[in-house]
Amino acid sequence: MHRILLIDDDAQLGPPLALYFRRFELELVHALKPSDGLAQLAAGGFDAAILDVMLPEMDGFELCRTIRRQGDLPVVMLTARGEVMDRVVGLELGADDYLPKPFEPRELVARLQTVLRRRRASSPASAGDALLEFDGLSIDAARRSVTRLGAVLDLTGTEFDLLHLLAREPGRVFSRDDILNQLRGHDAELYTRAVDIVVSRLRKKLEPLDCIKTLRNAGYSLALRRAASAAGGPSAAALP
Repeated sequence: MHRILLIDDDAQLGPPLALYFRRFELELVHALKPSDGLAQLAAGGFDAAILDVMLPEMDGFELCRTIRRQGDLPVVMLTARGEVMDRVVGLELGADDYLPKPFEPRELVARLQTVLRRRRASSPASAGDALLEFDGLSIDAARRSVTRLGAVLDLTGTEFDLLHLLAREPGRVFSRDDILNQLRGHDAELYTRAVDIVVSRLRKKLEPLDCIKTLRNAGYSLALRRAASAAGGPSAAALP
């Protein structure tokens, strides 16, 4: 059974939601304050977290940023406003999905299941591409780590998932909708601008490598050569 941590200062939300989650073999633990939630996360044993944006002590964005500094636990964010810019900021910080309040419990469960399923699908056991090596770049799916010119990069979960998606099929052009459907699965039309933000941040972290190419009105692709040892020769998978 997956354990989910809800961090929300609404004391009335946790008990009925936890009861509903049990129907889908999800155990929900409720923390009313970010400090309590972070302490429980530090103890381990959780598979995902749900964060409200409006919280005491720190807002959900700062809380998401703190969680991302500690690991890549899947995060779904909740907001009473549901503004597109809030969703962009949440995605930029590494949230895995975003749901405006008020919400239907079944939709929240569906989004959690999608996030958890996507995380399982990106594991090396099911992806079959545990280590992807290019000239100057190495992507280790087992450890969810990226090395650029010998230096380990600090990527958010979203940044890693985007890079890994492009690297699995170097040279293929992924449209924004392709990226959103594979990394998010919901509300593609609301997240289009966020893809550009994540790509821009990822490009900066990958410098001086020129990895991600933009094809106007088409999308993005990874434009690196496979490392000779991984591709079977220096000319394999050569990209324009």
